[in-house]
Amino acid sequence: MDITRNQFSYQSLDVTWYALGHGKPLIILHGWGSSSEVMMPLARRLTGIRKCVLVDLPGFGKTPEPGTSWTVSDYAGLIESFTIQTFPEKTPDILVHSFGNRILLKLLLDENTRLLFDKMVITGGAGLKPKRSWKFYYKTTLAKVLKAPALLLPPNLREKALGWIRQTALWKSLGSSDYQKLSGVMRETFVKSVNEHFDSRLGEIEHEMLLIWGVNDTATPLSAGKQFEKGIKNSALVTIENAGHYAFLDQPSTFAKITKAYLEA
Repeated sequence: MDITRNQFSYQSLDVTWYALGHGKPLIILHGWGSSSEVMMPLARRLTGIRKCVLVDLPGFGKTPEPGTSWTVSDYAGLIESFTIQTFPEKTPDILVHSFGNRILLKLLLDENTRLLFDKMVITGGAGLKPKRSWKFYYKTTLAKVLKAPALLLPPNLREKALGWIRQTALWKSLGSSDYQKLSGVMRETFVKSVNEHFDSRLGEIEHEMLLIWGVNDTATPLSAGKQFEKGIKNSALVTIENAGHYAFLDQPSTFAKITKAYLEA
């Protein structure tokens, strides 16, 4: 199956995207710290029924980082523009994983973009407020204590002090593994993204969608999938045994069969 690599210009960024297969477009969005490459095996399994379109989100894969830190709304604006310009006369389906779901939820909750897509598949979707352990609150409190002295300084010295604090081993130990891998623009983007939650607004979403969850998912646990199903009235949850956060890689055949059945129905 031939794969074409393309570029789409958005806010001075050359966004890389790939296309393979034939038929109705299916836009596929990857998760945080990932890229289209991770989603490609699934796309290959769906090429018989869809033209799979995989986007490398800014800061990942072959698409460069944005010039300034982005919010979920910025990523949603990119996907809106990409979809309208690439498929002006069609309504694509969409499949999202993890962080990609934050983007989808943002689009579904905007009156201007809620009808941008037809059928939807969410797997290991992020976007809900996680249940925090005591360790999280301990680290959060300690971080505030570490920053407190610097915040009392004049503006011209404050940023220098905060920059020094962020380079210390103690400060870095307080961040998540995803956070620790990042720097600069993408670190700020990560913080803005993970602190936006959609729990209270799920009832506003009326679109039909399929939720596919790995039973052993620890990044976005099955309880999150159940919460999505309960909150979004036209959603249905399907679980896959012996699969984790990347259920489409852990059980590729089963995942593809479920997805095909839904998309072809």
